Amino acid sequence: QVQLTESGGGSVQAGGSLRLSCVASGYTFGAYCMGWFRQAPGKEREPVAGIKPERSYRETYYADSVKGRFTISQDDAKSTLYLEMNSLTPDDTAMYYCAAGGGDYGTVQCGPKRGLPHYWGQGTQVTVSS
Repeated sequence: QVQLTESGGGSVQAGGSLRLSCVASGYTFGAYCMGWFRQAPGKEREPVAGIKPERSYRETYYADSVKGRFTISQDDAKSTLYLEMNSLTPDDTAMYYCAAGGGDYGTVQCGPKRGLPHYWGQGTQVTVSS
């Protein structure tokens, strides 16, 4: 049974930083694409960053709004996905979700399934005040 457990959210002032973590279990870590999505109140869930393990490199995706500020990475030994978030703004306020499995992570497409990825964490809240 695949489980994704996020942590690291919180409240910060604009310009601050946070690092989100997502510990994965129930499958061979690195076998699936993984990524981060976010959903603000009244808005649709949107992809923030995605990572696709390839033989010699890892294809990544970043939403235009976070390019240069957010970095996705993974530690295979710890079965953990990270999202380093810097220069946060109030527009980054949302519930952040870790996702894994087949589906779309922005422009990163994994497997034959299209649409939202298959597996989800419970989410971690990020609130940025001005």
